Amino acid sequence: MKNQKKIQHLYWRAGFGLPPQAIHQKDWAPEKVVKKMMQEAKKVIAIPVPTYKIVTEQTFKKMTPKQKKEQNKELRELTKTFNANWVKHMVQVNSSPLLEKMSLFWHGHFACESKRVDFAAKQLNTIRTNALGNFRDLVVGVSKDAAMIMYLNNQQNKKKSPNENYARELMELFTIGRGNYTEKDIKEAARAFTGWSANRQTGDFEFRKRQHDEGEKTFMGQTGVFDGEDIIDIILDQKETAVFIVTKIYRYFVNEVVDEKRVAELANTFFSSNYDIGGLMQKIFTSSWFYAEKNMGTKIKSPIEFLVGLAKVLDIKFKAPESVVSTQYALGQVLFRPPNVAGWPGGKAWIDNATLMLRMNMAAIAFDRAEMNIRFKDESEQKKKKRMNKLKIEASIKGLQKLFGSKEIDVQGLADYLLPSPILTKNTFVEELAQYTASDQDRFKFNLLGIMSLPEYQMC
Repeated sequence: MKNQKKIQHLYWRAGFGLPPQAIHQKDWAPEKVVKKMMQEAKKVIAIPVPTYKIVTEQTFKKMTPKQKKEQNKELRELTKTFNANWVKHMVQVNSSPLLEKMSLFWHGHFACESKRVDFAAKQLNTIRTNALGNFRDLVVGVSKDAAMIMYLNNQQNKKKSPNENYARELMELFTIGRGNYTEKDIKEAARAFTGWSANRQTGDFEFRKRQHDEGEKTFMGQTGVFDGEDIIDIILDQKETAVFIVTKIYRYFVNEVVDEKRVAELANTFFSSNYDIGGLMQKIFTSSWFYAEKNMGTKIKSPIEFLVGLAKVLDIKFKAPESVVSTQYALGQVLFRPPNVAGWPGGKAWIDNATLMLRMNMAAIAFDRAEMNIRFKDESEQKKKKRMNKLKIEASIKGLQKLFGSKEIDVQGLADYLLPSPILTKNTFVEELAQYTASDQDRFKFNLLGIMSLPEYQMC
């Protein structure tokens, strides 16, 4: 297998596809590219936290209905802007593709929705800071995060009336997985997390000592005067935690069909390294089996992967934040709006009749070659009507034309670049679609649209 195909596979799994300008990179040794990716990911650029005038609950209650409406409208607009800012950052050439991809993975893993955009922003930046660092630091950081504390009601977790929501999800979804803890463990963990709260105005973590249960707890066979961090440490001491996290990473970055032997090997590495995320990912991306044909082109692109990948290839410019967010609604994945605490299911759940039609026509819409009424998943008819019927985006083929020609078009080369699996384009509808166009530019564009409308383009 050619190294270029391996690199394209790497860039899709560890990023959002190989940018056109990187195709002629001279050194295609996967090990060197992975090393470069890891180095780039160390430079963590925070997504700016939106600021707005924060009012107290008492002040908000005293507002007129009109003032409340304006306050909520401002908050919605800031949320859209922050969402769009992250997508644009993913698309930028100078952004680390690996850091953005890992941040997206953990964003889905620690699924959380916040009504406060500044809290959501702080959580994202906590994730970004620790995305390739130590898993313990990441778990502790998220556990002390205002958005998560409020989302899973730990604000109400007090010694006289423990709330078990966060303790349960910490084990079931975020660390060790079902079957590896008991209901008593949940109750004892909840007691340990009592008093873990956040300032509603600033979003800063606050430990409220008077609300904390300082009594002795018995958790996973150990007894002591535990607090939240002690609980996290005990969970991480269980090898099942490494297996659970590695299995999820394997499904996301390698193949949804899990190779139990590979997972066991990776889990041993992860556990022995004291949960070094960066070391784990480097081992995966430099392993020969990662580039096996059975692992290539087998994953359905998530809506964000699809959108960002498309934007990189077509140099897409979004005219307004609404365009970015509306596209996400239409495709079925909205950043900062997971369906529930379990996150997005992924895989075949990304595709239905509505989303597939939009995906196959997305490039044409970007070039203003098609318009369509977008159907939005899981929304009322009234809300659907308010969404845009035409996406306000612009695209360019100049970068691709430089690489694959304008008059003498390398259609096969274009297909090899865009698709994860080799497909012959000669004597297909892709060729037929383009042959009746008048200009060279239109001929190139229609070849491009034909390739991007293939089912294989939905895979990576």
